[in-house]
Amino acid sequence: MTSTNRHSRSNFNPGQAADAMWEAMEQMRSSVERKVGTRMGRGDVRAAVLALLTEQPMHGYQIIREISERTGGRWKPSAGSVYPTLQLLADEGVVHAETTHDRKTYSLTEAGKEEAAAAAASAPWEEHAEREDSRFGKVSKAGLDLAQAVSQVARTGSHAQQDQAIEVLHDARRKIYSILAQD
Repeated sequence: MTSTNRHSRSNFNPGQAADAMWEAMEQMRSSVERKVGTRMGRGDVRAAVLALLTEQPMHGYQIIREISERTGGRWKPSAGSVYPTLQLLADEGVVHAETTHDRKTYSLTEAGKEEAAAAAASAPWEEHAEREDSRFGKVSKAGLDLAQAVSQVARTGSHAQQDQAIEVLHDARRKIYSILAQD
């Protein structure tokens, strides 16, 4: 460690650094959530249910799990939104419910297949994936993941581990700026 680093290190308070890093992470997370979004609109539940039922009959829990998986966990509709939607679709004659082994499995009716095909063409997770794949979303997520790791080192790492993390961060910052300097 150089004398300059030792001097700046003497004023270093891991607790304050961790608090500052945590605050920065929360600000970044808030920014990412505003840009990417974590909730879907009311009509998206209906479209998602119909899109999934074009693939195969499912019960409500399968639908919730599939939506969550297809959106990378960013959207997990509640049972309180999926089951009433399924009931409404059944009342409209778009889906049919069959009870087997104490579970209602829903499938499309002939009348529901046309509406479901249109819903599948614009499935909510497709739009969600486009937003997630945006340049802002990928870079922010990577930065947030890094900030979480740094926060963990600041809170629980030894002085030697914190010194190593500082060097890695300085190197990463230099490399990122060198990317911007390229033509």
